[in-house]
Amino acid sequence: MKDILEQYKSHLMYEKSVSLNTLECYMRDIMQYRAYVLNTGVNGINATDQSIVQAYIKALQDEGISSSTILRKLSSIRSFYKFLVSIDEISLDPTENLEAPKSKRKLPSILTPSEISKLMDQPSGKDPKSIRDKAMLELLYGSGIRVSELIGLNLVDLDINNATIVCRSSGKERTTKVEDRAISYLENYLRYSRVKLVRDNHEKALFVNFHGRRMTRQGFWKIVKYYTQKAKINKDITPHTLRHSFAIHLLDKGTDIQALQEILGHSDLSTTQMYAQLRDNM
Repeated sequence: MKDILEQYKSHLMYEKSVSLNTLECYMRDIMQYRAYVLNTGVNGINATDQSIVQAYIKALQDEGISSSTILRKLSSIRSFYKFLVSIDEISLDPTENLEAPKSKRKLPSILTPSEISKLMDQPSGKDPKSIRDKAMLELLYGSGIRVSELIGLNLVDLDINNATIVCRSSGKERTTKVEDRAISYLENYLRYSRVKLVRDNHEKALFVNFHGRRMTRQGFWKIVKYYTQKAKINKDITPHTLRHSFAIHLLDKGTDIQALQEILGHSDLSTTQMYAQLRDNM
């Protein structure tokens, strides 16, 4: 068996040209699997069947190993068995047609309407930063756009008179309606904040930082984190939480799935249906 493992290692290094980290990961997974197999009384991993692989997966689950880690280990085992078949060491691959365990997705945090109000009330000052932060938070929740779309907005993308913004994501462009409440804070930002923050009159970005340049994703993440703590909201909140909350609240108000799909800019309806499933589990 040692010779086979060395052959497999050479196969990964010279035929698959995997990185050193990947090589170490593959071999570690195989050695751990081999130790389990030998502990069951089987002569070696080239003498196993599908029931042994399934039992190993179950043992990992019982240990509390995460689904993503189990899937990675199973991928390593599959790769090894395919190699054994290719060199005629075994005739049947025990991982063929083996159903992989489903990866459990962590449900996103959702803010209640009351928590949204508390968060929106935090930037209450009259200074340029507070006015800007208020406008950004109100726009993000008031339109349900992505964080990347928010920080990617240019001045020309905002149409105050028609209460719309032009968003761009993954090479696609769409026009989105903005609630009147958010529009009023945007007007306030343009009048009293942006003019003091921007340093170059040719700057295209709608939202700028203290350097007068476009706000970054990291910069806005810090803003959300700061006001979440200030509002004493004990949840794992990210900027995307406001988009999730916006979607759930629209469903609560009776918005249908197709309309929500258009509002959120999803190309696949199944992505939007996640929110309906999430709401049912709340």
